[in-house]
Amino acid sequence: MRDAITRILGPDPEDRFWYLTLYNETYPMPALPEGADGEAISRGIIDGIYRFSPGPVIKPAPKKKLHASLCFSGPMWSVAQEAQGLLADRWGVAVDTWAVTSWNRLRTDALEAERWNRLHPGEPPRVPLITEVLGAGPDPVVAITDYMRAVPDQVSRFIERPYTSLGTDGFGRSDARGALREHFEVDAAHLVVAVLSELARGGRLAPSVVEKAITDLGIDTGRTSPFSI
Repeated sequence: MRDAITRILGPDPEDRFWYLTLYNETYPMPALPEGADGEAISRGIIDGIYRFSPGPVIKPAPKKKLHASLCFSGPMWSVAQEAQGLLADRWGVAVDTWAVTSWNRLRTDALEAERWNRLHPGEPPRVPLITEVLGAGPDPVVAITDYMRAVPDQVSRFIERPYTSLGTDGFGRSDARGALREHFEVDAAHLVVAVLSELARGGRLAPSVVEKAITDLGIDTGRTSPFSI
């Protein structure tokens, strides 16, 4: 809000409009850290993504270190944080979480970098923000949103790590929040399985670990997918 007001009414006013999206879920907002960390988060909020929490230290230290990243938007922070704890405590996977404030802004930034690189072949290439912050390598990235998964898929080709997304594709319905997240497979259980599945696909975990997790978390593998109903 401060950035929008400054850009509209500040010393160099821009001819723009902003809108504010509100969610019908009450949860405490974490305080903005002071100093450089707070400045980085403030910049990330405007640019489209910032680190919400680092991966926890796994104790005792496992022989094989397993890492992943979760990107969430809006109220899905609670699902991401729950999955982060489960993955650390029960499967020894250290997961860092990232808050995405605008998938569209990240895509626009990436397209701008792609265009600049195409038109300036003799210059050092520019790197999209989403590519820079998430880095490269074999550790999977799983995005979760209460929008359709096409929204986080906007940036998929700019992420240089194994990438998958979970979203609320399917016919809309009314129910309690927990039941809806379970129905659309965007609850913590499905998020955990998505991370473990990607690790198994990369040869980092045995498929049997994923199978046992599916059983332990009570996921019904025989139910019809929500997006085909």
